[in-house]
Amino acid sequence: MNTNIEMIPSYKVAYIRRTGPYGSENVQIMEQLKNWAREKNLLNESSIILGITQDNPQFTEPKDCRYDVCLVILDEFKNDNKYINFGETIGGKYCVFKISHTAAAVQKAWKEIFAELSKRNYEIDDRRSIVERYAMRMIDKHYCEICVPIL
Repeated sequence: MNTNIEMIPSYKVAYIRRTGPYGSENVQIMEQLKNWAREKNLLNESSIILGITQDNPQFTEPKDCRYDVCLVILDEFKNDNKYINFGETIGGKYCVFKISHTAAAVQKAWKEIFAELSKRNYEIDDRRSIVERYAMRMIDKHYCEICVPIL
């Protein structure tokens, strides 16, 4: 797996939260956020979309797991959509895994990243969430990233 260590800044974000088991339903809220962003002319080649897992399904019932789909923004907007929230991510040191932008590759990566972190002696910082990062400049090349907070 292609990995590197990166200091990721805190981002202002517009986001939609979904509660329930992680999986294919998260794609639906991704599309809702993209549609909102297109309406606001916020999607372009420099856009970054984040998928943030707020809970660990080993400790949280799947029905209670929260997943946020976020668009990195420069400014806050008038909230004219009851599904759009605004917030800020927590920056810091991350181990970034670059993977193919396919459902199969993402699923495979989620199964392998923890063993890979252990093999490299990285300790996960459980005060911050794991982030799927979809930068448009990478999506155009068929890649995305899973960013794991480390100490």
